[in-house]
Amino acid sequence: MHIIKLNATDSTNSYLRRYVAENKVEDYTIVVAKEQTQGRGQMGTVWASDACKNLTFSVFKDLSGHVVEFPYYISMAISLAILKALKSLNIPNLSIKWPNDILSADKKVCGILIENVIKNKLESTIIGIGVNVNQTKFDGLPKATSLKNITGVHFDLDEVLFRIITYTKEYSTLLQAGKYEAVKKEYESNLFRKDKPSTFKDAEGSLFSGFVKGVTKYGKLMVILEDEILKKFDLKEITMLY
Repeated sequence: MHIIKLNATDSTNSYLRRYVAENKVEDYTIVVAKEQTQGRGQMGTVWASDACKNLTFSVFKDLSGHVVEFPYYISMAISLAILKALKSLNIPNLSIKWPNDILSADKKVCGILIENVIKNKLESTIIGIGVNVNQTKFDGLPKATSLKNITGVHFDLDEVLFRIITYTKEYSTLLQAGKYEAVKKEYESNLFRKDKPSTFKDAEGSLFSGFVKGVTKYGKLMVILEDEILKKFDLKEITMLY
C-alpha cells in the first residue's frame, strides 16, 4: 500500500487519474489531500470540505486479475466497507442511501465517487471517498453532519483512513471470491428507508410514494409503487425526499 499525502489538490480522483496515466501504480495506491479545491461528487456535484478537518482521499484498485461482470458490486462493497469502518468507531444509526451515501440517522457523513477505467474490459477503478470527520459547521447543508458532531469525539484522520482501507480489502476479497450475492444481500439490508413508505421525485419534478425493496445487479433502485407495481429507477430518474 502506497500513500501519497498532499497539502492541496483540485480533486484526489483527478490527481490519481493523472498519476495512474503517467506511472506504474501498485494496488491500493492512495492519494490523501488536506484540502480539495474542486472536490467532486455524484453526477457533477461539488464536494465541499473544510481544510484539514475531514478525510478526502482516493484509492486505486487494480481489477485486471479478475472479471467484474457487474461494476455496481464495487459500489456496494465500498459502501459496506465504509459502513463497517464507521461502526467500528461507534458511529450509531448507520445506513446506505442509494446509491452510496453513508448516513447516520438521516444526515450524510460520507460520499463516494467511483470512476472505472475500462479498456477492453474493466481494468481498474479509482474510488474517491469523502468523510466528514471533525468539521462541525455545514452552512447551507442541512442534511450534512460529521463524526465529531455525532459523537463529540475528535478523531484521528489516519485512524479513520486505516479502518476504511482495512475493510475495503476485506470486501474486495469477497468480490474476488465471487461472493456477489452475499455482498448484495448485506448492502440491501443496510439501505436507508428500506421497506418504509417514502416520497420520491422523478426527473420531471412529479412526486410519488413507494417502498424501497432493493437494487438490481446493474445498480438500479427497485421501488414498489402504490399500485403494487415494482419499478426500477436509474440515478438520474429519481430522488428520495426525506
